[in-house]
Amino acid sequence: MKLGLIQHACPTTASYDQTLKVATDLIREAAGRGATLIATQELFVGPYFCQTEDERKFDLAEPVPDGPTTRHLQQLADELNVAITGSLFEKRAPGVYHNTSVMIDKSGAVVDRYRKMHIPDDPRFYEKYYFTPGDLGFRAQEVDGTKTGMLVCWDQWYPEAARLTALRGAQVLFYPTAIGWYHGETSEDKAQQKAAWQTIQKSHAVANGVYVAAINRVGTEDDLAFWGSSFVCDPGGSVIAEASPTEPEALVVEIDPGKIESWRRGWPFLRDRRIDAYDSITKRLID
Repeated sequence: MKLGLIQHACPTTASYDQTLKVATDLIREAAGRGATLIATQELFVGPYFCQTEDERKFDLAEPVPDGPTTRHLQQLADELNVAITGSLFEKRAPGVYHNTSVMIDKSGAVVDRYRKMHIPDDPRFYEKYYFTPGDLGFRAQEVDGTKTGMLVCWDQWYPEAARLTALRGAQVLFYPTAIGWYHGETSEDKAQQKAAWQTIQKSHAVANGVYVAAINRVGTEDDLAFWGSSFVCDPGGSVIAEASPTEPEALVVEIDPGKIESWRRGWPFLRDRRIDAYDSITKRLID
């Protein structure tokens, strides 16, 4: 299987149609280079609007799967004979919105969706204002003979999310992302944050014996400079492909899910789990 990771800028001055065309051109490029499963960055059709709380931004949301972006991705998947996972701002009902990923197969059919479970609320990441926490649980879906799992950005910091998705059979975890630096941070802070971002996702790959694909945007939007560097790591935690930190790119990388068996034989973490001793994991804290 060849993965295609699509990273690009989303200028605040660009229209929906302009940004969608940029993403579409990169998807076409990835497909032309042999990618069979292509992933977008988080909320890929526009700027990362969660830097402020603005009621007008709810107008950006659309139905899933019956909205224009999902339909466009379906048509593209069918035309190019590729699977696509896209990250969208879902309007579920008046006043109920989600940060949602869809998985579309080569025929253009939506085979599954995932609603972001962990919702941050930090300066310039005011997502709790916009997104209702996901209620579909952690999921895995079969795409072209491989089991995949869709998670989203803040989910990437939680080992529970990766583990539960892997336990459902996922061999590849996707993390569409919008993560960047605030302009006032030091160079030391920036280096530490980016290293931590990559380390935690590499650890999910090792602990679960899976491939991990993280897709981040590039460019500056208001107070945030996004650091790109989309990457894929193997079940041993080695980064096997990494994109530019600053430039739009269609990163195409071949993976072999068949090797997961040998990784898990050598590191049988799932075998040695003490499932009889984990009841307290569902508590906020243990007194």
